[in-house]
Amino acid sequence: MQIGQQESPMNINQLQNFAMSIVENVCSIFTMPIEIVLRPQYGTRYFPLSIAFFSAILMILLPLFSSAADSVVRMIPFSSPPPPPAGLFGIGSLSSLYFLLVFLHGFRLWRRMIYMELEDHSEYEGPPLPFFYLIPGGRSFWFTRIVLEPVLVFILATLLEGFRIFQSGLATYLHIAALLLAMKGFICWYRFWEYLRKLMDARNVGPIIAKLVENKATEDDLAPIHLVSFPKNVASDLRQAAASQIARFFSPGMPATPSSSEKAETHE
Repeated sequence: MQIGQQESPMNINQLQNFAMSIVENVCSIFTMPIEIVLRPQYGTRYFPLSIAFFSAILMILLPLFSSAADSVVRMIPFSSPPPPPAGLFGIGSLSSLYFLLVFLHGFRLWRRMIYMELEDHSEYEGPPLPFFYLIPGGRSFWFTRIVLEPVLVFILATLLEGFRIFQSGLATYLHIAALLLAMKGFICWYRFWEYLRKLMDARNVGPIIAKLVENKATEDDLAPIHLVSFPKNVASDLRQAAASQIARFFSPGMPATPSSSEKAETHE
């Protein structure tokens, strides 16, 4: 057994998954105040504790930052004070609504946590608001998440700002949250699509691997998986071992290279 083996560096697929997780979490922090309104029946584990914590911090800091920015502008010498913001509700109103809804949702979530049979899946974000079913495409789960809900938030923010109901700061936040909501929905959809696509690719690669083991694969057969045929004089056991490693590479959820524990076993 070799001592002090180092792990292989992060490959491009792992880097992509890490980057998507970062983007998804950042989007969740900004969109949680909107999602608890759009999907009031979300599950007990839909929002991780870390996301709920940072979202609460965001809702505390945004009104403070808005007030501090206004105070700094008023302290500038020889500058006229800015006019009061036009609109009935500002970012502080959203913050107050957020904490009120979190408090009310807490009773429902706590009941589900005690009586776990009340929900089928704790990570389900819940059904959309009923009127979405009346919109063309509203019965499509992913179309509603990626398109309809963000578009609704964006349009409402624009209209209510125009009618002087929302202040510009609140409308800007909702515009950004709508874009992040669409991005979050797309990342979730892409994850599931990628997994299913890998399963289909693995199934389609099987016959090609079989031909490769028998040394009957043509260039056209190997082109979709970017492989070249084995030399004619390669031993059959070596050909089968190489084909097994190639098949493992195309299997979903399997590492492309042996893990450190597997490497250690081969050196015992």
